[in-house]
Amino acid sequence: MNIWITKTPADIFIASEHTQLKKNLTALDLASLGIGAVVGTGIFVATGQGAQLAGPGIILSFIVAAITCGFCALTYSELACMFPVAGSTYSYTYVAFGEVIAWIIGWDLMFEYLVAASAVASGWSSTFAGLIQGAGVTLPKALLTSPLQGGIIDLPAVVITLLITWILFIGIRESAKVNNIIVVLKILVILLFVFLGIRHINLSNLKPFMPYGWKGVMAGAAIIFFAYIGFDSISTAAEETKNPKRDIPLGLMLCLGVVILLYVGTAFVLTSIVPYKEIDVNNALPSALGRIGIRWGGALVATGAIVGMISTILVTLYGQIRIFMVMARDGLLPAPFAKVHPRHMTPHICTWITGIATALIAGIFPISKTIDLCNMGTLFAFVVVSIGVIVLRKTRPEVERRFRVPGVPFTPLITIAFCFYLMYSLPGVTWIQFGIWLLVGVGIYFLYGVRHSKLQLKAKS
Repeated sequence: MNIWITKTPADIFIASEHTQLKKNLTALDLASLGIGAVVGTGIFVATGQGAQLAGPGIILSFIVAAITCGFCALTYSELACMFPVAGSTYSYTYVAFGEVIAWIIGWDLMFEYLVAASAVASGWSSTFAGLIQGAGVTLPKALLTSPLQGGIIDLPAVVITLLITWILFIGIRESAKVNNIIVVLKILVILLFVFLGIRHINLSNLKPFMPYGWKGVMAGAAIIFFAYIGFDSISTAAEETKNPKRDIPLGLMLCLGVVILLYVGTAFVLTSIVPYKEIDVNNALPSALGRIGIRWGGALVATGAIVGMISTILVTLYGQIRIFMVMARDGLLPAPFAKVHPRHMTPHICTWITGIATALIAGIFPISKTIDLCNMGTLFAFVVVSIGVIVLRKTRPEVERRFRVPGVPFTPLITIAFCFYLMYSLPGVTWIQFGIWLLVGVGIYFLYGVRHSKLQLKAKS
């Protein structure tokens, strides 16, 4: 077996042309999917956590993370236009580096999306519990707390994950409609927070601006990078996009542009109205408004956060399911996982497997354990994509590129440097846990994937 065997661009195009998935999505749908994935727990929860590390310098942390994501978006745009298929980074890697690396990155993406969706579900649960408690309803703590924190299960996180899995099972068009509505709502909620808070700004709260120096700013960036995770899920929708070569770059740029403005504005207002040491880490925005006496605004923002996080879970699960499906379609995972439901036209088996697995992780593990792991997996994928752009410029110069990353190889190399620096800022235990996950994945590949790979079987025949 040749574990370095690569797919040709023709293999990718055939898969795209013969897809059973419906091509319904436009650039605005893609931008909305991206915003739906990105604007969620990161802005409502991770902002407060990052501020404890960076102080008011969390504003710079958001900018550093935004620059990193902007460079990454450029690389994703080039590859997604070249290969408009559902597998995203996994599919690009199959062409650039070969099967074994494609499997590793696919396994990494499964890890990233599972952990990200479960982290958002946990954040949703804590915000939901805080809101209903303010209304006089209290759930048993054992049903709101993971076993690792002394509880039984985080039940709201499990329930919301399974509900969203059902929506994804019904169909992408229906899912996109739900997402579009929620995206508009949560943008309005964040703008409301900025509007209400801006009149109570106290610039003395911004001093000292960088209490822990640049090290604190970068540590904050490594944490709140979670707030940007999800924009890459736009590329997983390429196979269901009407005109992927035009719509994917446009959707990516629209998504990041809106998100950066929202995040920097929110971070500035938050740290200006509340001293950074006093920010409620688990309920940052609503509690900030409550602190300045606007309790109705806090309740409204909390409600918007609860609804808004639903679209984040939806889009994150969507990306995981599509990568799961493509890997099964290639034979690296069992074939039934790639089956498409005859009526709903969705990969129903891997949809439910993904949803149930995510629900279990959300119910068992606390959010603090999952954000770092999710950031590590995402940054690793961004590094591989950036290297892929450089490699494919040399090995596949003949493939049409409707969008080209400017300044290759320097732009991808800058992206890699940013990503590695953020990875370096993560705790050492996160590196160990991520390494164990990759080793397990390599073992599965050699025990199953390499023996059932359609590309390997085709080469043998």
